[in-house]
Amino acid sequence: MPTARSATAIEAVNLGKTYGRGGKAVRALDGVSFAVPTGVVFGLLGPNGAGKSTTVRILSTLSRPDSGTASVAGVDVRREPARVRRAIGYVSQKPAFDPMATGRENLVLSGRVYGLSRHDARERARGLLTRFGLGDAADRLAGTWSGGMQRKLDVAMGLVHRPRVLFLDEPTTGLDPEARADLWAEIDRLAAGDGLTVLLTTHYLEEADRLAARLVIVDAGSVVAEGSPEQLKNELRGDSVQVELAGGDADGAGHRARHAVGAVPGVADVTVEGGVLRARVGNGAAALPGVLAALDAAGVEPAAITMARPSLDDVYLRHAGRAFREADRAEGVLV
Repeated sequence: MPTARSATAIEAVNLGKTYGRGGKAVRALDGVSFAVPTGVVFGLLGPNGAGKSTTVRILSTLSRPDSGTASVAGVDVRREPARVRRAIGYVSQKPAFDPMATGRENLVLSGRVYGLSRHDARERARGLLTRFGLGDAADRLAGTWSGGMQRKLDVAMGLVHRPRVLFLDEPTTGLDPEARADLWAEIDRLAAGDGLTVLLTTHYLEEADRLAARLVIVDAGSVVAEGSPEQLKNELRGDSVQVELAGGDADGAGHRARHAVGAVPGVADVTVEGGVLRARVGNGAAALPGVLAALDAAGVEPAAITMARPSLDDVYLRHAGRAFREADRAEGVLV
């Protein structure tokens, strides 16, 4: 394993991956490129089926790309996969712990698998149980723990060998809001306190905004935007206006609304999906009367109107051409 830390912990260059399904070739990754600085939480954000998990599987040596190159901790993932595995921790979407073993037993076993001595594995397990607030439950069967505690155990198991890079694949899926916020705090500490590089895949906009120092947004196997959350949002100057149409898209209301609102001075990026109109305006307070007048002239009744500063949903809409939530609901074939 390399002894010197470089400024770049992960680098992916033009990664391509195609799967054959049902006699058809499905392009899961199409030229994905990004670089992850050392010691940060880096977000890989995209709807279900965007290609996030495929990317992580390649970077963690669980799959090979059809084209392109990648390195983790300065090691080429195709040429030296064993060295990469020693440098990384991997926490998959599905639980990795044994529910019929205690939390302590799970961690000790993980340590032994990674070559720690019996004594060192026990000490490492004790330290991680304390760190994650799991000490009181350490000797209970892990299958009896709450979902939030189990997810912390999975993360602890990924850290037992002190990796330089940690992959967290959708770590908070299925957790309640309190458990999610608790795990967010732990992820924050990993990079801030330990200098660990964390690559986080998520389809939660709030999670990426809250945790990631930098992120890439992927859609249909391609990177559509990259930068810090604030940088990406600040590129969208002005305000976001969202109008819920009272009758949905019945009788062509969506088309009329889009055409009418698009003609209002100062309005841009008008889209209509699922009976909801979204638009960008330079000044929301100044533009709103014109938007309402345009809808009235077009015979379209609004059920509700909201105005807000740019969000990552707006960023996704700008670069992918559709709202993130609509894309996340759509059935996909990519992973």
